Amino acid sequence: MTMDMEKFILVFLSIVVPCAATQPPNIVFIVADDLGWYDVGFRNPHMKTPNIDKLATEGIIFESAYVQPYCTPSRTAFMSGMFPFKVGMQHKVLNDDQAVCVPLNYTFLPQELKKLGYATHMVGKWHLGFCKWECTPTYRGFDTFFGYYSTAEDYFKHTLGAYLDYRDNKVPAWDYRGEYSAYTFAQKAIDIINQHNVSQPLFMYLPYQNVHAPIEVPEKYYNMYPNVLNEGRRTFSGMVSALDEAVGNVTNALKEKGLFENTLILFTTDNGGPVEVYASNWPLRGGKHTIWEGGTRGTSFMYGAGLKKTKTTYNGMMHAVDWKPTLVSAAGGTPEISIDGISHWESIRNGNPSSRVEFIYNLDNFEPAMEGHAAIRVGDYKLILGYPGAPDGWHKPMNKTKDDIYDSMIYLEGDFPARLFNIRSDPTEHYNLVTEKPEIVDQLMARIQDYRKQMVPALYPPPDPASSPKNFGNVWSPGWC
Repeated sequence: MTMDMEKFILVFLSIVVPCAATQPPNIVFIVADDLGWYDVGFRNPHMKTPNIDKLATEGIIFESAYVQPYCTPSRTAFMSGMFPFKVGMQHKVLNDDQAVCVPLNYTFLPQELKKLGYATHMVGKWHLGFCKWECTPTYRGFDTFFGYYSTAEDYFKHTLGAYLDYRDNKVPAWDYRGEYSAYTFAQKAIDIINQHNVSQPLFMYLPYQNVHAPIEVPEKYYNMYPNVLNEGRRTFSGMVSALDEAVGNVTNALKEKGLFENTLILFTTDNGGPVEVYASNWPLRGGKHTIWEGGTRGTSFMYGAGLKKTKTTYNGMMHAVDWKPTLVSAAGGTPEISIDGISHWESIRNGNPSSRVEFIYNLDNFEPAMEGHAAIRVGDYKLILGYPGAPDGWHKPMNKTKDDIYDSMIYLEGDFPARLFNIRSDPTEHYNLVTEKPEIVDQLMARIQDYRKQMVPALYPPPDPASSPKNFGNVWSPGWC
């Protein structure tokens, strides 16, 4: 080799290597729908989730990362970085016939990442409103979208009621009848990965349908759990394993494309598991629909590029509003200062303490039965006022028989009774400290009153007949508000 050639190679490497080293990480944000705290193999050895377990145990498992008790509020927090009670998304979930969506003045996560040069793609469940096109994914920061707009649908027919809710960008996707959605979503994600220009960082938002009701799964996954005697729990367990396979197929595609080593994966549920539909949050109290820990402490973890301290758990307090600024920071950007979320990127990647010291579980006064749907966490203490949602109790997986999930307990409207727990020492919420620590009750009640001054009315209009899919070729469609 000549001296000139050696000089050329050294100069070339001096240019190329730093560029490669400073390439922002690819980001894959996976959301499992209705996945319970105890519905993963790294907590429950009866669950068969090898792909999820490998990512979790080789990454960072979050032990105190909170979500909302319902789907739409959590997804609002993920995308906007705002507490839902400040956005109008605090009441239950959006229905398909309501003329509303998350207000358009809020900048969504993919819009922030596009500013940093990312290609942005979404595959899966939206559920943030779709009555007009401006509310839908490709108008809110995503380059492409394949999935559905609604809360739930048949896994094989892709219908809500008798009407299709499946889209390829803006076009109704009729050609997937009979194909289980986890298969389709994984394949669409793989196609995006295979077609991706590696010179540009990739952001993929992958909110799967699994494991939300209806409880449906291909037989081969059902057959993986012969020792589960309860039919519903057996099918549900199979749905978890189908999700796990889909996650594994996507990570394999990242490896084959050469992207995996520079990819950051965030995995989270959107709320606790619905124990009445076979999920399990054991040993936490309650489940989906509640502001007990079982409804709000989410199964989640992070794996991949940029993390320094791995193969560990992280006990720092985090909330769903924090994922937007955290991912923007991981991408090399500067998070907005006008949102509720806090970036935990440096804390997470280095294993340092969390900077979050308090958060609101939810505030909702839309209807009389929900006037007390309020809870706050400050430091180690959690205060619940009035109605926490149902079900209550502590429920092991329904592996043998269907448990009686609703414990007998009456909650009055308004802020009473109050319940106080030290979540650090009593994460399962067995010991009510309200009579022992009245001064802390008063302090936390005062904080809730401060937050109530910031609450906006819930955007929860009555059904609009203009939404009927009969007006749009029997497809749930935008264009009626």
